Amino acid sequence: RSVYDDQPNAHQKFMEKLDACIRNHDREIEKMCNFHHQGFVDAITELLKVRADAEKLKVQVTDTNRRLQDAGKEVIAQTEEIIRCRVQQRNITTVVEKLQLCLPVLEMYSKLKEQMSVKRYYSALKTMEQLENLYLPRVSQYRFCQIMIENLPKLREEIKEISMSDLKDFLESIRKHSDRIGETAMKQAQQQKTFSTALQKQNNVNYGRNMHLGRNRILESKNEMTLKRTFEDEDEHEEEVLTAQDLVDFSPVYRCLHIYSVLGDGEIFENYYRKQRRKQARLVLQPQSSMHETVEGYRRYFSQIVGFFVVEDHILHVTQGLVTRTYTDELWNMALSKIIAVLRTHSSYCSDPDLVLELKNLIVVFADTLQGYGFPVNRLFDLLFEIRDQYNETLLKKWSGLFRDIFEADNYSPIPVANEEEYRIVISKFPFQDPELDKQSFPKKLPMSQSVPQIYMQVKEFIYASLKFSESLHRSSTEIDDMLRKSTNLLLTRTLSSCLQNLIKKPHIGLTELVQIIINTTHLEQACKYLEDFISNITNISQLTVHTARLYGLSTFKDARHAAEGEIYTKLNQKIDEFIQIADYDWTMSESDGRASGYLMDLINFLRSTFQVFTHLPGKVAQTACMSACQHLSMSLMQMLLDSELKQISMGAIQQFNLDVIQCE
Repeated sequence: RSVYDDQPNAHQKFMEKLDACIRNHDREIEKMCNFHHQGFVDAITELLKVRADAEKLKVQVTDTNRRLQDAGKEVIAQTEEIIRCRVQQRNITTVVEKLQLCLPVLEMYSKLKEQMSVKRYYSALKTMEQLENLYLPRVSQYRFCQIMIENLPKLREEIKEISMSDLKDFLESIRKHSDRIGETAMKQAQQQKTFSTALQKQNNVNYGRNMHLGRNRILESKNEMTLKRTFEDEDEHEEEVLTAQDLVDFSPVYRCLHIYSVLGDGEIFENYYRKQRRKQARLVLQPQSSMHETVEGYRRYFSQIVGFFVVEDHILHVTQGLVTRTYTDELWNMALSKIIAVLRTHSSYCSDPDLVLELKNLIVVFADTLQGYGFPVNRLFDLLFEIRDQYNETLLKKWSGLFRDIFEADNYSPIPVANEEEYRIVISKFPFQDPELDKQSFPKKLPMSQSVPQIYMQVKEFIYASLKFSESLHRSSTEIDDMLRKSTNLLLTRTLSSCLQNLIKKPHIGLTELVQIIINTTHLEQACKYLEDFISNITNISQLTVHTARLYGLSTFKDARHAAEGEIYTKLNQKIDEFIQIADYDWTMSESDGRASGYLMDLINFLRSTFQVFTHLPGKVAQTACMSACQHLSMSLMQMLLDSELKQISMGAIQQFNLDVIQCE
């Protein structure tokens, strides 16, 4: 830019300087070429000499190459053969190496197929796991490995389906066998308690040893036979004690649990198992409509429930996590509520005390069995107290019929005894004591009728029947004593009292029968203290104990006696009315007959014979009856005089009426 931008002639000057510089360089080049020219000429001359030698050498090399090529053809062929062999050898080595990698895979896959064929599914899953994690990654580039990889998920699904099918078969199997499992478990629990219960009966149940020796001998022999049978039963069952594992094959559930755990679906399996078992629990807890009709219906119901929970307890202890204690407790609480509701409903239909007693025994065995497996059963024993009240009601109904039959069959006359043997038979049934009567010679009559010892024996039988329900309830002797006294009080104050009241009101019961009823109730009242002693001997609880209840028989028999006395007064007055109705006074007669009227003489004779029957009654009763009869007769005679329809009376009629009144006095 400075060349063009400076002075006007700067360009020309620059060109001049540039030409001068070029000329200097040309001179230097020329000097250099002149200096080296001779060497160049010498080199050309040398090359011309060498060309001839080079052509000779070329000919020699060409000839040598031709001869060498001809000689090396065989070597080349052998070398190529060697190369080919070495390639084959390398390939073989490679194949061997690859086969050594593939053979374990194929062996494992063959093992997998074999395990599948023999249904060893858990082992097959372990083999699959080894194939996937260890063997297949080494040979994953081969097509057969890809086929295996694609088949493994299908095999897993197949195993899941098969194991699930086995589980369903297992669930169906335990559903079918649950009653047998439960029955076996209940038998074992009952066997464990039988011997101790028999000993307890022998030691605690003393049926009035001092007063009732004859019956005690029978009971003692029964206890000995029970103990003997207990030993024999234990010896028989010691040989073969079946468990849930003996009755059901649990391997499907173990296998299925392991399979699902290995597949990572353990939670799915647990949920499915618990859901299905809950469904089965609902089916097991659903009773048959006719269950209350037979003991077998209840036994089958309890056996199924016990079998269900025995299986669950077994699963709880031999598997980890499939069921938990919380789950089983929740299931048991649900089942217990349903069981109690079912038993309340169905037991209410039971009118047979023997069936109720059998039901109680089944509930006790049921509760003891499940308690042995760790399930809480307090609510079942609370239910038994409700059923006990119902049992007492059925007993009261049954004994009401027995009492009615006894009263219907009674002849309401004193018991005749012809000899000492007959007398002892009577007093063995009823605690009768009368020193005056003992002094009399045979034959003689006991004041009460046949119904008294029969009623007394039936009351004792009721106490025995009530005691049967109290056994095995895990209650103290004091509580059992209280139960017996309360139930006996109900029998006396409600059932027997009602039967006596109904008996007294019956039309066919006459004055003689009413007198005998009063005598009977007096002796039954005196026997109440012996019933209290009888209960005390059974329970070994002294009557002096503070909390011991007393029997209300005294008030019961007093009320019945008062009712009978009132009925005597009523019937006596009715009889007087009957005689009064046949009175036929001629109120216009001119003079009296000079003697009392015939109807009045008949009435007085009737009263005389009636009051002779009253000699066995307490004096107050006879006096009251006499006064009541006189008052009623007096009022009846007065009403005859004051009758509004009576318009006139002659002096003779008044004299006749006066003779009748004098006769009454």
